[in-house]
Amino acid sequence: MLRKSLLVVLSLFLVFVGMASRADAAKPTTAAACKQCHPPVDDVVRGTFFGVSEKFRTIQVSVGSLIWVIKYGDDLKLTGADKITAIPKEKEIGVKFSGGEKTPYAVSLDVKPPAKVAPEKLVSTGELLKLIAAGPEKGKFTLLDSRPAPRYVEGHIPFALSLPQPAFDKLKDTVLPKEKDRLLIFYCGGVT
Repeated sequence: MLRKSLLVVLSLFLVFVGMASRADAAKPTTAAACKQCHPPVDDVVRGTFFGVSEKFRTIQVSVGSLIWVIKYGDDLKLTGADKITAIPKEKEIGVKFSGGEKTPYAVSLDVKPPAKVAPEKLVSTGELLKLIAAGPEKGKFTLLDSRPAPRYVEGHIPFALSLPQPAFDKLKDTVLPKEKDRLLIFYCGGVT
């Protein structure tokens, strides 16, 4: 009986210690995709815009499976958008905050600007259709889909190879052509 009581007490102790260590663990502040360019910082949340409540003056930022709810006020410094309600859902943002993770208050919000590609480096839809009609060997091109692999599996442009942007360094030697004179055409899910 004493042994059984001791086991119960020990089990309860371990459960409470485990819960306490989990409670002390900090919430993630940076989405995986953002970590490619930005190291995690304690007072900046980087992820995708999930929504805004003007009534409660809160911004919701998705960091993986976690949603940060951050209060804001009239003193919010906004960069990359005219107003907070104009930010599209799932747009990449960074929010600098004060007050710690339990009561975060937004100091500034930066919207990721769209990628700028020189016009001479863009392939028009018409040009791409001609290349696809000729095929990759005759057209001397390699078409690369940089979206996540599950999106590629759902559907992709004919002849496209999957090279998800986050896995570029890991897969480039196996996916990219050895011939350096081939035209490389990358596409993704749209403007980010």
